[in-house]
Order: sequence, then C-alpha cells, then structure tokens
Amino acid sequence: MENKKARKVYVVGHKNPDTDSICSALAYANLKRKITGDDYVAKRAGQINEETQYVLKRFGVTPPSLLSNVQTQVKDIDINKMTGVESSVSIKKVWALMKESNTKTMPVTANGELEGLITIGDIATSYMEVYDNNILASARTQYRSIANTLDGEIVTGNEHAYFIKGKVVIAASSPELMENFIEQDDLVILGNRYESQLCALEMDASCLVVCQNATVSKTIKKIAEERSCVIIRTPHDTFTVARLINQSIPVKYFMTKENFTAFRTSDYIDDIKEVMTKKRYRDFPVIDKHGRFIGFISRRRLLDAKKKQVILVDHNERTQAVDGIEEADILEIIDHHRLGTGIETVGPVYFRNQPVGCTATIVYQMYLENNIEIDETIAGLLCSAITSDTLMFRSPTCTAVDEKAGRELAEIAQIDIEELARNMFKAGSNLVNKTAKEICFQDFKKFEVSGVEFGVGQINSMSAEELEEIKERILPYLKTALMEKGIDMMFIMLTNIIEETTELLCVGNNAKNLVIEAFDLSSDIEEIILKGVVSRKKQLIPAIVVSLQS
Repeated sequence: MENKKARKVYVVGHKNPDTDSICSALAYANLKRKITGDDYVAKRAGQINEETQYVLKRFGVTPPSLLSNVQTQVKDIDINKMTGVESSVSIKKVWALMKESNTKTMPVTANGELEGLITIGDIATSYMEVYDNNILASARTQYRSIANTLDGEIVTGNEHAYFIKGKVVIAASSPELMENFIEQDDLVILGNRYESQLCALEMDASCLVVCQNATVSKTIKKIAEERSCVIIRTPHDTFTVARLINQSIPVKYFMTKENFTAFRTSDYIDDIKEVMTKKRYRDFPVIDKHGRFIGFISRRRLLDAKKKQVILVDHNERTQAVDGIEEADILEIIDHHRLGTGIETVGPVYFRNQPVGCTATIVYQMYLENNIEIDETIAGLLCSAITSDTLMFRSPTCTAVDEKAGRELAEIAQIDIEELARNMFKAGSNLVNKTAKEICFQDFKKFEVSGVEFGVGQINSMSAEELEEIKERILPYLKTALMEKGIDMMFIMLTNIIEETTELLCVGNNAKNLVIEAFDLSSDIEEIILKGVVSRKKQLIPAIVVSLQS
C-alpha cells in the first residue's frame, strides 16, 4: 500500500525573534529533515532584528519566511481538486464530464482563472427552455459544437463559425409551406428531400442539418458553398435532433458569472464558516494565491480540516507564541526558559527543556545524539545563537555546557568567537534608522504572573555612549508603548556587555517600586543601575516574579 505524503511541519520561535530563536529554528528544521526525510520548514513569527540579519547574511542563509498565524486555513482542508472547462464547451459535454466525475458543479475557466460556475440545476434549465427557438443564436453557438452534439459531421462550410442570427426550424412540410416560415439565417432541420434542401438554401438559411445520414448531392453542396451555408449531416432522426440540439449551446450562456462565493487558500476556516452557512451552495470554489482555480470545498470537508503541525523553539508561553497557536497541533517544544502558562496540547508532546543559556546548545546536543554531521553553515548559526544569548559567555545564564558547545561549533565553522561577537553586537545596537517603537520592541517578551501582565525588552551594546543615545530616544515613547501593548508594566534593559551592567527603564503602575523592592535598592534612587545584571531570563524575570508573588 502506498504511503501518503508526509505533511509539512513548521519549526518556529517566538513573536519577537532574537538570534537564538531564528538560528535554532533553522538548525532544528534541518536536523529533523535529515533524521526523518520529511518536510520540516523553519519559520519566523516576527520581524528579524539587525543582529540576526547580520548573522544570516554572514553565513549566506536565506531568512525564514513569516508565519503570522497558525489557525487552520482553507489550504489545510482536503480540497476536491478539479480542472475547469472552457466557456465554449457545450452543455452536452459538460453534462458528460459531470456524470463521469460524479460532481454537481463544474468550474468554467480561462487560462486557469475562474470565469463562472455551471451546476446541474443550470443544465436542467437549459433543457426546459424549449420554447425559445432563437436560443441557439442568442448563445452564439459554434457550428462545430452543434455537429459534435448531434454526433454528426460538417459536410461543407466553416466549422469554426458561429450561429448568431435566426431561429431553429424543422422542415417537415412541403417546399411550398416551408416558404411561409423559413427566414434568412435560420438553421433548418430536414431529411433527404432534395426539394426541401434546395428551398431552405433559396430562403438563405445559414445552416442545414440533414438527418439519418441522408446523402447531400453535389448540387446542394455547391449551392451551399456559394451561399456560405453550413451543412451538417447526422445519423439521428428529426425528433432526436430536435431534442439534442439545445445541448450544443455553449456553457457560458447558462453559467453563473457573478455573485458566486469563492474562497482563497489563505482564508481562515473561522472566517469562512459563517459565509458558508448563509449560502445554499453545495460546493464552493477555491482560488490559490495566484488567482487560479484549484478545486472545491464543501461544508462537510470542514470537519476533516487538518490542524497545522508546529514545533516551538526558544519559548513555551502562549503570550510569546505565534497567533492561533491554540488551534495548531504542537508536536514538540525545545526550550531553555522557565515553564510559562497558556500553551495546552491535545495529546502528549516531546518537550525538551534544559537549564542552559541557549536553545541552540540543546539543538547542538541533539545533532550529536543522532550522529548527524554538522556543516559549517549550521555550526555558524548555532555558534552565533549561543554567543548572542550568553553575551559571549558573560551572562549568568551561561553554563559550562554552553561555552563548550559554542567553542566546538566555532571550530567547525572556522570562526573567531570574539570577532563574531563584536560584529554581531555592533549590528544589533546600530539603531540609527529605527524609530523609538522599533527599538523598544525589537527584542521584547510578554509575561503574566499573578494576574499582572508585563513586558521586558533588552538592548545590548558594547558602548556606553550608544546606550545613552538610545535611552534619550526611547524615554519619551515609553508611556505610549505601555498603552499600545495593553499591559500593566514595561521594562527596558539597556545592557552594557563589557561592563556587565544594566540600566533599567521602568514604566507603568508601581513598576519602579517593584524593581526597587526586588533588588533591595534605595527608595529615592533616580536611575536604576543593576550591576552584574545582564540576563533577562535568569536575573531580571525571576526577581520580578518573586516580587509579584510576595
């Protein structure tokens, strides 16, 4: 039995991705592909900062594309894929195709784009319109289509021309009576009587349909050619021809051209459910991102929608995760942070959480555990992530395991860690062209403790002067930032990597007092300078959490 193709799995970090979040996603997706052979794709949940951009450019890696939401989309449904028919195709042919494919709606397309829809109901309408003997002309029916519908052949005339004027008549009476109802440009259904054929030509009929494969004389054929009259010969009798001929009408005449509801593959299921319940259609067409028709979905197929499969790296809190995470199928979590709140899974998942300074260190261990060779590019990415998260091994979050991994990876990547760190941090603190808002939120994480929501941003630099300039730019914006994020308190860490100190900017109700209490500082202090504090995860967040819970 043939195995089904494995579904795509997204490997993604948190909403405000740092170098560890991006590089670990890339490296872990690569590891999973090598182990399983399946389709694991690294994604980003937010804007890539300057430091990470420098790293990716240095190692020649294309940035992961944005994954802004993991809610179930139309493309996650089992779409009934179909090929459309051209608008010139006859009703008879479309009916045959619908019976063959057991469908009640057929798409009408041009160069892949949806022009209209034809349903069984539309075809039934075409059969009922038997009282309008001008309908073939009104529908601009091609002579070739008429011949095919009648299982006939073109004896003479241009098969590509169209019947555009006149009515359909049956010449069952004598030539004398025929002269009373045949008019110029009519299509005349008749038998093998020479006199009737000649009379129809003399009355300037545009087309003769000769039934029961009757012979068409050379004289009739010659006169028809002179008068540009098309002659079609069919094996059917007059009654059958009269019943079949309306089926030659092109589908465009009866199709629905406007006001039909179509969905795009990128539409979210929650958004289309309400639309589907208000419409009485059985099938809804689906359009891809290029505007091409690809198939149909029905209400029933919504029940079989497959959740997006994701692996989370460098976070485990809902507030930091990509939007719609509650609707996704989380397969794994690889992280080095405290256990947060909010992310729930339907079933058990592979959850690896280690007390190390960087997720990339864990990913490196997993390469070794699975005996997967690490190339220079992956080594460069992982080394950069460790260097960034541990502030070149200066952060208290850095363990001996992190430093050992970083130095081993640097050897594989053939890079100098100090030179890499200088260039990375220089790129990350180069905020000349950024707005105050972009600076504040380029490395920002939200937390919730004891019903209090707060956020912490961090900016690292090797230059005290640069940090002072950044402080002056963002101070006037902080109160606005607090309102925009809708949180209770906000803290911005201005971290001097060389001096291993952080100036903490506080905004929000009781934010400054909370920090003073957390670090046992003087109550009349103006600037909060935290010596030896460089880690958001291990030093600042735990202190704030303890104060909030006390």
